[in-house]
Amino acid sequence: MSTQTDAAGVHSAAIPGSAAGDGLAGWSPFAQRPGDPFDTLYAQLLPEIGRIIAQYEEKRSGLIPLAHLFQEHEGYVSPNAVAAIAYHVGETLAAVESTISFYTLLFRKPVGKYVIQICRNLSCMLNGADEIMAYARQGLGIAHLETTADGLISYEEVECLAACDRAPCAQVNLEFVYDLTRESVDAMLAAIRAGTYEIKPLVQTAKPGRTWKVEPDTGRKSAGALNQSNPNNAGGIGDTSGVQMFDLIVGKVQYESRSNERLVRETQLRPEISGNGHH
Repeated sequence: MSTQTDAAGVHSAAIPGSAAGDGLAGWSPFAQRPGDPFDTLYAQLLPEIGRIIAQYEEKRSGLIPLAHLFQEHEGYVSPNAVAAIAYHVGETLAAVESTISFYTLLFRKPVGKYVIQICRNLSCMLNGADEIMAYARQGLGIAHLETTADGLISYEEVECLAACDRAPCAQVNLEFVYDLTRESVDAMLAAIRAGTYEIKPLVQTAKPGRTWKVEPDTGRKSAGALNQSNPNNAGGIGDTSGVQMFDLIVGKVQYESRSNERLVRETQLRPEISGNGHH
């Protein structure tokens, strides 16, 4: 279905039938959906959204705090949340999505009510983390970056959690669990499944799939990237540093007017032009 978009790339009309798992945002600032769970949540969060945005000189500085806000209430940063964030910070959907995808603690797909993260770094490995991770995987019946079929527990093996003196360690919903043993893992899983675990569960508004890993985009590229041997090179073929691409943008009003970068707005920061005509 074709829709028009505003300057930030947010759909000006809701997409009928869009759901949590299809990667499409049904939310729009220009169309209300009575009874829709996200629209109801959005209305409740509007005062807090305004408070967060007001803290920053640049609206886009509120992007990550807003992502945390929506994740706190949805359990992950849904496509609807991405669209709402883009609208409020004045960025494109792509800019918001790329920022969120950089941070592993911002989930782009639903996760379990309990996210167990066991450290696999040096101190923990020297103290038996490898055995503990294998035992946890066996007890859960899932692998790294997977969620149990009932949607209760997600499991991840992570880098250093900075608790080397209590290795092997883990975090459950970002709360530390120290000195892991087979017995303590058994007790933890039993308490979680019984609903008696001392750490609060995360909010869950959509049932997780088997994994929350988002695979790299291998779909069709934009027209300018077709038939190129290395279309992801920011500077283009033969311009590995991106300098030539930079020269094409700087000084062009049609491009500069769309940019918030300091290098564009504060011209004194730009490097001098070299003898070959490049910056």
